Amino acid sequence: MTDWFAGEIAERYDKSTAGMPVEPVVDFLLPFAGGGALEFAIGTGRIAVPLAEHGVRVAGIDFSPDMVAQLRQKTDEIPVAIGDMSTTRVEGTFSLVYVLFNSINNVTTQDGQVNAFANAAAHLEPGGGFVVEVGTLSTQPLEVFDLTDTHVGVDEFDAATQRLVSHHFSLVDGEWRRHSPPFRSVSHAELDLMARLAGMELRERWADWDRSPFTAESTKHVSVWEKPLGRGA
Repeated sequence: MTDWFAGEIAERYDKSTAGMPVEPVVDFLLPFAGGGALEFAIGTGRIAVPLAEHGVRVAGIDFSPDMVAQLRQKTDEIPVAIGDMSTTRVEGTFSLVYVLFNSINNVTTQDGQVNAFANAAAHLEPGGGFVVEVGTLSTQPLEVFDLTDTHVGVDEFDAATQRLVSHHFSLVDGEWRRHSPPFRSVSHAELDLMARLAGMELRERWADWDRSPFTAESTKHVSVWEKPLGRGA
């Protein structure tokens, strides 16, 4: 597997995501995190660090050593396992497992995504929740999702394979740089089936962190699947 977040991508990640919400995400996650939280694709700790500052026991899994190196510049208190979220295990169980900002789509095969749900369930205490933030299934072959003086974002989608490539053209130090990581776009219904295969049930689904209703017009969703009480790892 290719580390699409190595090098300067990791170095610029916090700056490039500085405008993204943090407090609404942490406020949403906190009620689920009483028994600890495990973040898949923890990256630079954009959410994990403030969550830990609220007294939550936080751990993480991430494929990119360079992203974790950025996290280590902020704290050494959060244990992180380097590896694939589909298969990598950490010690202990948690009341919350979460994966944010389309990172479930970084797993580019259906089998891998199914395994990621199974891995989340294996780390959850009975009654715990798996929270996923992800865009709805892409429908257009080409779609411009961002257009500014310093960044152009274009999604390229193949409906036959559900393969999505996000092309990012960023102006850095007066020079345009291209970054084109691959993803697997997935519908909320397919994710619900993956959760069922992992022994989890849908608890709630919203259009955003403010718990606005999820509708046919929603462009993303925040979904919570629950591991039923009485079901072990």
